[in-house]
Order: sequence, then structure tokens, then C-alpha cells
Amino acid sequence: MKVWILLAVCLAACAVAPFIGPGFSADSADFIFWQLRVPRTLMAMLVGGTLSLVGAVYQSLFANPLAAPSTVGTTAGATLGALVAIILGARLAPGGLPLITAAAFVGALGVSLVVAAIAAGRRVRMNDVVLAGIACSMAAGALATGLQFSADSAELMAATRWSLGHLPQVGYSGVLLLTPFAAVTVVGLLALTRALEVFIAGEEHAESQGVPVRRVRTVAIGLGALGVAACVAWCGPIAFVELIVPHLVRRTLGVSRRVLLPGSVVVGAAFLALCDASARVILPGRELPVGVVTAALGAPLLVSLVARSRS
Repeated sequence: MKVWILLAVCLAACAVAPFIGPGFSADSADFIFWQLRVPRTLMAMLVGGTLSLVGAVYQSLFANPLAAPSTVGTTAGATLGALVAIILGARLAPGGLPLITAAAFVGALGVSLVVAAIAAGRRVRMNDVVLAGIACSMAAGALATGLQFSADSAELMAATRWSLGHLPQVGYSGVLLLTPFAAVTVVGLLALTRALEVFIAGEEHAESQGVPVRRVRTVAIGLGALGVAACVAWCGPIAFVELIVPHLVRRTLGVSRRVLLPGSVVVGAAFLALCDASARVILPGRELPVGVVTAALGAPLLVSLVARSRS
């Protein structure tokens, strides 16, 4: 019963999100609603669902409730790539994509695949993967910090705005471009649900149950890196979605991965769509980056959930 109620609430939230925002004149109503707000809501649903699912999978895989895509260096790699593109100053990559988007995708995927390659080692344990992710993140962060010394004030401002996390007005073409990456990530990770259910008791238990731990670990990290790299490339690092949504679903529906993983997709889509809609109305005449809204909501909510779990 809880599952159906939660599904109905999330679908209603996604349907209402495009209607939230400043009023517009009758002449421009159709264009603003159908060409700006609807595709942006669809983008928010894709990004929110993908990030939330990857967060839930990583938390299961690493047996750590604070695990996130940043654990394997995705966010740090994307930031490094975006900063390189901003300093280069070119607008379009060879394929016609915005250069910042293309460079952030390459940086995020490149750093994450290094960690995934380490995870594929025969004698590698989860602690080794986490340490590799931290090392890659620190290396990418150090390079990004060094690049900032060669940037001027305008480039630094552009990098700061990108790092806050935003949902760009990319229209339906941007939605169609992101959809294959999100679909591959979501379908692939949901296919690992049964294996991840066994991971609850640890890697040793999973191996005793016949689960190919090394293969599952590598595929999960690789698919998660692919989806998050695409999302971060378009929208920048949107904080706390991948952390807070799995916790909310876990407290509402339970810890079983059969409901936690698909529930995270649905709730994450609705959560980010509503956060983006709220960003349009919080400040009259101005629009906040959606990453600021998710951080403002997510930080105290996460602290509250942790406090309740310890009480």
C-alpha cells in the first residue's frame, strides 16, 4: 500500500512541477510552458532519478550510508574537465556539444573508470576501492586548484556558477541526448538488484552465495559512473540528491533492494523536479541554482535522519 501511495504522490509532484513559477503573459504562455518548463522538468526527472539510484546502489555496494558518486571521483573529475573547458574558452566541442558539457563528461568518466579498473582486481576489497576513489578525487581536485591560478575573474565566476549545480534550458534535444545514458544506467543497475540484496551481509557472504562479487562491483561502479558523468556534465554537481533520497525511501519502504532501488528512481525524479520548481519562486525576480536548494534542504534533513536513527 505504501508503495502505491508513494508512487501516486511522486507522479503528482512531477505533473505539478512545470506549473510552478512566475506568471507569464498569454502571448508567451505556450512557448514558456511547452518549450522551457516541460523539457526542464523532464531533465530534472532524468537527473534526479539517475543520481538517486546510483546513490542507493553505491550505499549498498560499499555498505556505507554516506557513499555517493563522489566516492569514486566522478564529481571531482567533472569539475576538472569543466574548468579546463572554461579556461580554454571555446564554446563548442567537435560534436556540436557545449565544450563545458563534453569536457565535464570526459573528466568524470575518465576518473571513475580508473577506479572501476582498480575495482576489477582479483584481490581488491571495498576499502581499497574507496581509498582509490579518494586518491583520484584529491588528485583531480589538486589539478583543478592549480588551473584556477591561471584563470581570470570572469573564468572563475563561470566555474563557480557551474559548480553550484543547475538545470540548463536545453530543450527537448538535451533531454533526448541525456535519455540513453540515464536509461542504460537505470536498467543496468536495476538488473543487479538480486545480487545487491546479498551484499547487505558483506562481500564474503555474497561470495558464499555464488554472487560474482568482482563482476558485480565493476559493472555497478562503471554503470553508475556513466550515468552520473552524463548528469553532472549537463547540470554540474547537484548536491545531496544521491544521499538524501535513498535514506528517505529506506525509512518509508524498508531496506529491501527490490523496493529501495526502483523507489529511489521515482522519488529522486520527483524530488529534483520540485526543487527546481521551488528555485524559480524562492527569490522574486531571480532564480536560484537548483544545487543550492537541494543542499539547503538536504543537509538538515540528512542530519535529522541520522539523529533519529541513533535515538
